[in-house]
Amino acid sequence: MEAECAHRGKPSVVAGCIELLEGHGADDDLVRALGGPHADLVLSGREGGRDGYWPRVWGCRGLLYAWDPAAVPAVMRATADPAWRVREMAAKVVARQCPEEALSAIVVMMEDPVPRVRAAAERAVARLYGHSCH
Repeated sequence: MEAECAHRGKPSVVAGCIELLEGHGADDDLVRALGGPHADLVLSGREGGRDGYWPRVWGCRGLLYAWDPAAVPAVMRATADPAWRVREMAAKVVARQCPEEALSAIVVMMEDPVPRVRAAAERAVARLYGHSCH
């Protein structure tokens, strides 16, 4: 992500991550930078293709490393994504980036049916409540 931010500029990377997270797509080079070797499978239409959940996961994961508060609304929406991997990554982003306005959405995730999502939400809530942010 450092190289991608140096190449494109952090605002462009963040905007691309938000676009992916919201299901709007991004250019192939950004998808490859975020998705690694698996990205070519997705770009070729396999593994759910561009409309599957992997691009949303990768867009969210990119926000772990390239962050701007403008991403908060997209991350909050991602906490209710139908794909559990997207919800889990959204909780991880909240835990790392500490947007306090996402707390209510994360608290709801503590009741998620998927154990990995619940665990990620619990870590995010502990971090936000524990004031270990910033």
